[in-house]
Parts: sequence; structure tokens; C-alpha cells
Amino acid sequence: MISIDSLTLQRGPLRLLEHANLTLHAGQKVGLLGTNGAGKSSLFALLRGQIEPDAGSCSIPADWRIAHMQQEVSALERNAVDYVLDGDQRLRDIQQRLATAEQQEQAEALGALYAELDSHGGFSADSRARTLLAGLGFSTEQCERRVGDFSGGWRMRLNLAQALMCPSDLLLLDEPTNHLDLDAILWLEDWLRSYPGTLLLISHDRDFLDAVVEHIVHFENRSLHLYRGGFSQFERTRAERLAQQQSAFEKQQAQREHMQSYIARFRAKASKAKQAQSRLKALERMEELGPAHVDSPFSFSFREAANQSMPLLDLHQGTLGYDGKAILEQVKLQLAPGARIGLLGPNGAGKSTLIKSLAGSLPLIGGELKTGEHLAIGYFAQHQLDSLDPKASPLLHLARLAPEERDQVLRNFLGGFDFKGDRIEEPVLNFSGGEKARLALALIAWQRPNLLLLDEPTNHLDMEMRHALTVALQAFEGAMLLVSHDRALIRDTTDELWLVADGRVQTYNEDLDSYTRWLAQFRQQQAAANAPEPASSAPKVDAKAQRRAAAEQRQRLAPLKKAADKLEQELNRVSELNAEVENALADSSLYEADSKDRLKTLLSQQTDYRQRIAQLEEDWLQAQDELEALQTELNGD
Repeated sequence: MISIDSLTLQRGPLRLLEHANLTLHAGQKVGLLGTNGAGKSSLFALLRGQIEPDAGSCSIPADWRIAHMQQEVSALERNAVDYVLDGDQRLRDIQQRLATAEQQEQAEALGALYAELDSHGGFSADSRARTLLAGLGFSTEQCERRVGDFSGGWRMRLNLAQALMCPSDLLLLDEPTNHLDLDAILWLEDWLRSYPGTLLLISHDRDFLDAVVEHIVHFENRSLHLYRGGFSQFERTRAERLAQQQSAFEKQQAQREHMQSYIARFRAKASKAKQAQSRLKALERMEELGPAHVDSPFSFSFREAANQSMPLLDLHQGTLGYDGKAILEQVKLQLAPGARIGLLGPNGAGKSTLIKSLAGSLPLIGGELKTGEHLAIGYFAQHQLDSLDPKASPLLHLARLAPEERDQVLRNFLGGFDFKGDRIEEPVLNFSGGEKARLALALIAWQRPNLLLLDEPTNHLDMEMRHALTVALQAFEGAMLLVSHDRALIRDTTDELWLVADGRVQTYNEDLDSYTRWLAQFRQQQAAANAPEPASSAPKVDAKAQRRAAAEQRQRLAPLKKAADKLEQELNRVSELNAEVENALADSSLYEADSKDRLKTLLSQQTDYRQRIAQLEEDWLQAQDELEALQTELNGD
């Protein structure tokens, strides 16, 4: 159990928490929400023993093993697999002692160490590390590459894999999805849902939080507020609470009137009916959840373009790629004003390639790209954050775009992106990734684009800025092409989905839930296609001999397969029982004094079930290994 009692936490002159109280129970999965600088990362540092409380206390069980996702990478010469394995320090310790014992020929010690290695799962560690890397998007070849050869985003994936590799009772993850694409996020959701320990997760991805956590801790007014449910439930509950306290939400009125105006203007037009309907649904949601964001420091819009072209872009038989190597072929598309498209596709399929090609930053290998006379592109990509002038302030960046505009107009505009006071004139050198992303978006919004090309615009943005961006994009009347791992952003701002896969770009007529299933199937197909084919120089046999050999093979495999199936059935049964117990433990009334005995019983059951699940998983994996070993042996006969 994590117990926070009257905690006061201060960093420099800033008081983050004051007399805060919180109790979290073992096995709970909890999302931490709050504005940047509210104290979420500082709480992680406190739990890890890096800082001390200024007053009050924060306690966790002394025997808990803590794993966390590092923000820096130092071991640049290690290959990726070894770097991930380094996350399991006990494994490395056993391996070191084994190496010493083997060198000194200590036969008795070797036996004990090999037994310890086996009980720790050391013989399957390499396989587990490679599974983690594959789930996070690394190819087989990349597993053997030096850490120093990877970009910053991929190094963060390695840090995440290392944290997941570490056996733990408490897992601390700070923005783990920032550098992941959607398929890696979906894999991570599955992994975290099955994680048996206590999870504390800092994230601004609402769909990710909804999929993984069962409680939200909100940092607000230097206090900690515990909410039951995922992010969506938190948002509704908080909105209801604030609505009772406040009757008017002036900040929302201009946004609502703008959207209502759009609906009134275009709802009757067939060409705009879909967009108008989309905005109507978004408006309804905004009215429902508006109070939850009434205190947001962000409020902005994309300035309306002076002119439009029909079409804005027309790509005919495009071949797109790098250095003459095609990634996408026969691409034919046309973007008209009002088009609102979300790009889907697996990692490396070519989504960013398409965006760059349309933006003009990547020359076409083949085909023809025609642009409208009045085309004005607003292009956002992560690499653009590095192109900001580090010595210039937000105000100076904007003044360079509008040298004739009054200073106060520029200040008012930047204020909508929360650049206020002294911050508006500070150089961006020491700005956070989120602040740089906000500035880049502000510069785009100022330039009156009629086509937005957005490649992962929500990376580093907190929840309130994501909400403000969503509202601004809903009101944007130009065309938009969006690549994002933020499913809520895609769902709330786009009317059409395109699938980028297998070297093609085509309309995707299903929804995001269907895409999730498609992606899982695609990964299975890719894994099967990439599996090495067994080499065989044996002479051909006739069909009768093949059938006889297959029958003999099935006979030998049957006992092992039956044992593995039985273990899997038992694992599913115990997992269902454990899920029932964990659902019961999610009931907040259970932690009242009169439910003490039932709570104790449920916690005991939870411990028993988790131990049983762990043992069954180990036995099942061993059975699978034996089955695969025999299969390999038989295939080689």
C-alpha cells in the first residue's frame, strides 16, 4: 500500500503539494493528471527516494521492488537487447556470479547458481527482452544495433522496454506513449493490463488511460484528489462537480457560437453535411464536458485563411520515398477545402513520408503534384521544434512573421497558448518539449493556413492543451491531414480515415476499433511472413509418405499440446477469478471501516490468484518451449 499523509512538497520557491493525503492499494493501476509543474514527476522522485518530503510522510512497503522509465540514455555502446536486459539487475547479478564461479571452477556453487537463474526466469530472459522490443516496434535487425545508433525517440522506447523488463511490485511510467506510434501503444496497453503489480502512470493520452487505469489521481490546488474510473469517467465526474460550483462558462461561449454558426451555415449543404454532423457531435460533447476545462490556460483558434483553392492539392500516380527507394506507389489523392482526414497505418508504412511529400519537404520520386493558386500549408512535425531559434522569444518569433502588427495584438494571441508575463519574452533555449510544441502551433495558427498537415501534434502536450487543440481543429474550416497516436484527437476532429499500408494509400471505411483489430491481424501476418523458412535438402517424398509422417508427428506432439492446452485453460479460469476480485476491490466503499474483513479476504484472494497466475504462466511457457523444441526436432528429421 502507498500511504501519503499530510504531505507537503516544495521544489525551490514553488510549493507543489500542501497537506496532501492519498491511499493507494497494492495492484491498483492509477493515472496521474495535472498541469505541467503540478508535481507529478516530483511525486515519482519522492517514491524512488530521490527527494525527501518537506512535511508529512509518504510510505511504501519496504520490500517493494520499484521500476521506472529513465529519461536519459548513457550506455550508448550496448546493443539493444543487452541494454533491455540490464533492466533486470538481479539477473545481471546472477549472471556475474555464474561467470565468476565458472572461471574459478566452483562446481558446487554452479549448481546452486543455475538453480537460482532458473527460478528467476533467466533462461527465457533473452526471449522476453526480444518480445518487448518487438512489441515496441523494433525489428530483429534493430535488436542487435548499438543504442547510440538510435534517434532520441527510439532511445526512449529502449528505456521503456528496460523498465518493463525489470521485475517490480511498483511500476512508474512518465509519458510512455510520447514516442510511440499507435500499434506500439496498443501493444503496451495489453502488456500493462496484465501487469500484476501497482502501476502509477503519467499520461495525457485519454484513450490510453481509459484502456489501462482504473483510478485517476488529480493534482489540483496543491492537493491530491482520487477519482474512480479511467480518464473519461474522471472528466465527467469533475465536470459535474465544477458545474455545481459555477453556472456560467464564459470562455466556452465564443467556441460554441463559432461551431453553431458553422453548423447553421453548412448543415443543409450535401457537400458539408458530414462535417457539420461531426461538429454537432463535438459540440454536444463540449457542452457536456466544458466545465472540466473551464480553468484551462489555453484558448486559441486558427486564423481564417484569406482565400481558398479548389482543389488545394492534387497528387497523380505519386511514387514517394527516400533516396530513390519507393515506400508508397501509385498514390492518387485530391484534397479539397473542408477535407478532414486521419491517416492510419502500421509503423514504417509511410504516413510521415506522405505528409512530408505533400508539404514539399520531400521530393517525389515519380508522379505529379499540383498545388492550388491560393494554397497555404500549415505543417507541423516534431523535427520543426528543433528549427526554432533558441535565442529568440515567443514574441520575437511571432513578430518576425508579422513585423507590422501591434505588439499588444501579438501578446494577446500568444496568451491563448499560455505564453504570458515574463515567459513571453524568454528565449526558447530552455523551453520544455511541450512549450516548444505550443509555440510551433501558435506560429502555424497565426499564418492563416487553408491546409493543415499535422504529424503527431500532441507529443509533449498536456491534457488541457490537447483539449484546446481539439476545439481549435473542430472549428478550423480548411482542410486537414492528421497523423496521430492520440485516438481521441482522430475521433473528434476527422471525418474520413485513410489507410497507409503495403505501399498504398486507400480509403478506410471502418472505424478506429476495427482498425485496432486490423492492426493485430496485420502484425500476425508480418510475423509469419518474416519467420525464417526451414531449409531442407531432403529428397521429395510422395503424398502418402507425407501424410504418414504428419500423422506420426501429431501423435508425438499430442501429449505436449494437450498439457499446454490444459495449462492455458486453467490460466484463463484463474485470470477470470482474479479479474472478479479486482473489480470488487475497485469499489471505494470497500475501504470503509465496516468492510475491513471483506477487504482483507479479497486482498488475500488477489495475492493467491496472482501467485497462481504467475506459476501457470511459467508452466505454460515451459510447455510451449518443450512443444516448440520437439516441433523443431521433428521438422529436422
